Amino acid sequence: MNSWSLSFEPLLGLPLLALILVPLALLALAGLLFRRRGGLLRLVALVALAVALFNPVLLDENREPMQSVVALVVDRSPSQDIGDRTAQTNEALASLQEKLAHLKQFEVRVVEAGKADAADERTETRLFSALDGAFRDVPPSRIGGAIMITDGQVHDVPNGAPTFHAPLHALITGEEGEKDRRIRFEKAPRFGIVGKPLEMSYRVITSGGETGSVDVRVSINGKQVSVERAIIGQEMPLRITVPNAGRNIIEVAVDHEDGEITDINNRSVALVDGIRENLRVLLVSGEPHAGERTWRNLLKSDASVDLVHFTILRPPEKQDGTPINELSLIAFPTRELFVDKINEFDLIIFDRYQHRDVLPILYYDYITEYVEKGGALLIAAGPEYAGQQSIARTPLLPALPAMPTGEVVEKSFYPRLTDLGKRHPVTRGLEGSTSEPPNWSRWFRIIGVDHPEGEVVMKGPDDRPLLVLDRKGEGRVGMFLSDQGWLWARGFEGGGPHVSLYRRIAHWLMKEPELEEERLTANGRGMTLEIRRQTMSDNPGSAKVITPSGKPMTVPLTQTEPGIFSGSAVTKEIGLYQVANGNLSTLAHIGPINAPEFGDMVSTETVLKPYAEKTGGSVRRLAASSGVNVPSIVPVRGNSDAAGRDWIGLRTTNDSVLKSVSRVPLFGGFFGLGLLLMALGAMWYREGR
Repeated sequence: MNSWSLSFEPLLGLPLLALILVPLALLALAGLLFRRRGGLLRLVALVALAVALFNPVLLDENREPMQSVVALVVDRSPSQDIGDRTAQTNEALASLQEKLAHLKQFEVRVVEAGKADAADERTETRLFSALDGAFRDVPPSRIGGAIMITDGQVHDVPNGAPTFHAPLHALITGEEGEKDRRIRFEKAPRFGIVGKPLEMSYRVITSGGETGSVDVRVSINGKQVSVERAIIGQEMPLRITVPNAGRNIIEVAVDHEDGEITDINNRSVALVDGIRENLRVLLVSGEPHAGERTWRNLLKSDASVDLVHFTILRPPEKQDGTPINELSLIAFPTRELFVDKINEFDLIIFDRYQHRDVLPILYYDYITEYVEKGGALLIAAGPEYAGQQSIARTPLLPALPAMPTGEVVEKSFYPRLTDLGKRHPVTRGLEGSTSEPPNWSRWFRIIGVDHPEGEVVMKGPDDRPLLVLDRKGEGRVGMFLSDQGWLWARGFEGGGPHVSLYRRIAHWLMKEPELEEERLTANGRGMTLEIRRQTMSDNPGSAKVITPSGKPMTVPLTQTEPGIFSGSAVTKEIGLYQVANGNLSTLAHIGPINAPEFGDMVSTETVLKPYAEKTGGSVRRLAASSGVNVPSIVPVRGNSDAAGRDWIGLRTTNDSVLKSVSRVPLFGGFFGLGLLLMALGAMWYREGR
């Protein structure tokens, strides 16, 4: 394309031109003003001189017109997988690309949004962010417009004025009058106290004008706990009891309704971290000894533990006839502790305790019953356990995991983990346990027992049981068959991991979930499902997974350390995954909780329409009785209308690229010289007459 234009290329600088021409112009004007002879010719001669000095040039420019840039933004978010939306999108995209291919004045850029693997990029439909990326390197004058193919549920529509001066058109997938029912949490606290009620609220919403009430199923950690009656559209209160410490998944769900486009949003999930109130521990020390304060110091250092500690100060060999109730510094509230409030304790510890009438014989029955009903008991045994006044000779016998043989072995030895102990969560990975001998100090006494029940996780000399863990009824019992743990606490021969070991024993007895021998957990990291199986077996097999859409999948588990098997899988769906292995099951949520993408999933024209109208564009549905109705595309210029009944307009640009220039001086050469001499000669001729 050629275009002509006039340009000036002065022979002198502007200040010098002014110095020459301004005085001459004043003289010429003065001659005209005073009507001197030849005044008009002087002015003509001056003009001719000025034109010659400014050197006018006629330019012949060869320009190539530039294309307008048009963005086709394709919504590939999960909501586009509903019904025929994907097919409609693909058909519309192919049709638009074909139509635009015939319009050479447009450069087409196709941008697909919402199909990234990252979880945070799939939780919202962010089409305008994708549009900004498509136009990032395009000057505003070259933007021809944008066409979005979407279901209309866009979450990043700008609030202010349009960011570009070109029409935005939206082609909406889906069908008119779609029906959907969804549920969401309105109030969902992040934390709750274990065993205490937690106040929450939720709301059931429908898009089809449904009224009345519906049943809502409430589940905690995959187990249904209640069915609530909810009024549609109204915020409903919900009270649940937090069952476990750590993560708890609270789910509310409504049944699928006939005609619904999807049931993905028929459930809503809240994650509640369970926090234990202070654990109550009763520590009864049978007599003062070197390791008496080891347990006390450890439990007192734990801010989550309320400790009640009593020590029997009178040694057993001292018999002077003083009544038992007069020996204590304060009265030992045996009835209050072991009858009235025994069930308020999470753990009872007998540290080198022996029966000597401080506790009535009947109270041992109460302790046994306490264990059977879910309580925790720890026996930190010393030589007393092997003697005639051993608590093994009381009604506490049914709760004990091992009977004493009467033997007290006094010899040096290194405590070692058994093969079972290397996999057990209480002793697994203890610092110093992997070397031989173990990288901790020796002990010098162990109490002999016979036929231990439960799990022997630590052993002493000659493979004698050192730490025994057992379950009795609904409760748990632990037995430490040495009173030498204080050597680790005092740093003898470098000490040992007494804090870690003692704390794990106490928390296992109090049923800390992380210390369960058989445990299955799953978590989401981005779009990756990570599974961890804690087990005492050699091979737990693979994990069975059910995705949010109901599709099954299998995840192999491999051993990462003794007693720990792990596996992972990259997922495509955001939502709640059900994971099972053996007789254990758990839940894991992939992606953000209750993401906007899975909220309102009904296709709509109302979200994009206000913004599109500001740009001069349009919003229309693709669905038609004959299939997909893709409008015609018309190039428009300037401020012309950019939308009609069956067409959409895209603006063309006036920008072009200069390829070459031809210069034709208008006042140069002999022509300019002759014209100038003619003007000056005429002026002189007039002056001479």
